[in-house]
Amino acid sequence: MTLIKHELRQGRNSLIIWTAAIGFLIAACVFMFPEMKGEMSSVSDMFASMGGFSQAFGMDKISFGTLSGFYAIECGNILGLGGAFFAAICAASILSKEEKDKTAEFLLTHPIKRFNIVSSKLIAVIFQITVMNIAVCALSIFSVKVIGEDVPLKEMLLIHIAYYCMQLEIAGICFGISSFLRNGSIGIGLGVAAFMYFLNIIANIAESAEFLNYITPFGYANGSDIIADLSIDSVLVLPGLLYGAVGMIVAYIKYCKKDIA
Repeated sequence: MTLIKHELRQGRNSLIIWTAAIGFLIAACVFMFPEMKGEMSSVSDMFASMGGFSQAFGMDKISFGTLSGFYAIECGNILGLGGAFFAAICAASILSKEEKDKTAEFLLTHPIKRFNIVSSKLIAVIFQITVMNIAVCALSIFSVKVIGEDVPLKEMLLIHIAYYCMQLEIAGICFGISSFLRNGSIGIGLGVAAFMYFLNIIANIAESAEFLNYITPFGYANGSDIIADLSIDSVLVLPGLLYGAVGMIVAYIKYCKKDIA
């Protein structure tokens, strides 16, 4: 428990900054909706006819003229990228930083098993991601109420749940990678998140590359598909969560046997 609290204290500023930034940008988008609502019908038609660009961001499936459609595209992209980067940053260096910061000697001389060290750090990562998502979701719902619109609660919750699962998957993968590193690198985590995002864009544009949706978590965290179907594709979610779980298991195996410098 002490180690968990220590990790949460170290990550507190990052959690506050990322939560505030993502929440503010989403709220700003929601506040713009009433001003743009009247023009959204023509904008939707224009975007829907832009071929590959429309398909890449799912704008050919839903209407910008509805709050749920607007939220899925505009706010969904903010939450998707911002949440993925935050999850990657949290997990990518949390195991390797002990060697990078030369604190491994102090930590490992305490009567605590490596298994418990990994568990404590993993709990800290999941806790931070969970807090960020709850805060952003609450702020999003509050923002919709402020502008006087009816809250599309089911659609919004489905979108946020999908992105939460996506962040856990990316965190699990980066957590596994972190166990192999000796000099923790946030850049590697950001690279993993960005790579997954661009795989999704390719899968949306090219029919021959649709299989990539089984690799990237953005495949099931696609706001336009969720709004159109009013559901999350479990066929894509289950493999994604499995990838994240494998990353976590690899972290346990590697770190418990690793020669710590």
